[in-house]
Amino acid sequence: MTGQSQDLILVTRPAPAVELWSLNLPEQRNPITDEPMINSLLGNIDRIKDDETVKCVVLTGEGKAFSAGGNIKKMADKSGMFGGDLEEISHGYRDGVQRIPLAMRSVDVPFIAAVNGPAVGAGMDLTTMCDMRVASERAWFAESFVQLGLIAGDGGAWFLPRLIGSARAAEMALTGDRVDAVTAERWGLVNYVVPAEALIERALELADRIAANPVYSVRATKQLLLDSERHTLESMLEECASLQANAHFQPDHHEAVVAMLEKRPPRFTT
Repeated sequence: MTGQSQDLILVTRPAPAVELWSLNLPEQRNPITDEPMINSLLGNIDRIKDDETVKCVVLTGEGKAFSAGGNIKKMADKSGMFGGDLEEISHGYRDGVQRIPLAMRSVDVPFIAAVNGPAVGAGMDLTTMCDMRVASERAWFAESFVQLGLIAGDGGAWFLPRLIGSARAAEMALTGDRVDAVTAERWGLVNYVVPAEALIERALELADRIAANPVYSVRATKQLLLDSERHTLESMLEECASLQANAHFQPDHHEAVVAMLEKRPPRFTT
């Protein structure tokens, strides 16, 4: 395994086409609302956009928490993005934490959240910005903004109903109550719940299954899934026709067809 420390996010390559990112402020429970962490997330997202050697990213947290979301101390001090007058705070959100969902929606690399512990507030919303979620038995989720007299300022009210439906989303958002991993799986918030010691292995196994496919079809498929939320059927079919025509000219498509006819595993070039 090769790796490098990028300060606030530890990045490793546990497999040739898979990256593992770990939020690296365990003593603070991995808050994501401070500018350095936001910039680190955005920098890594921008880095992989045109890197076709990356087919999937697994995102987790160092220590006992996935992410506690906002920096409570700065909320109390009214500093950072939480300081200033009404207009300054509004700009603080637009120029700060709201850049994360926009960046996550702009990249066609699939993301898997490996939720190792509590995912709270903006930390929970970060898991919903990923395409899939694998949770440790020790994980729990809380859309807890209302309990602080706040709302989900990072787009959580957009992501959550799309995952679990409006009624469950309303229950989580309006009570702020914790939801354990087993309930989260039952509600459709997570794909799998596994023992804590098996979490990263299970998330990487899922990532490997994705990475076994050609990069063009992986990324184009994610783009179609994202675009389906805004398309009509007619416009979706138009996009499918264009992307599929391009797919037919990809060398990996030709290799997959030949391999199937020859009854052997394909040898993809990307």
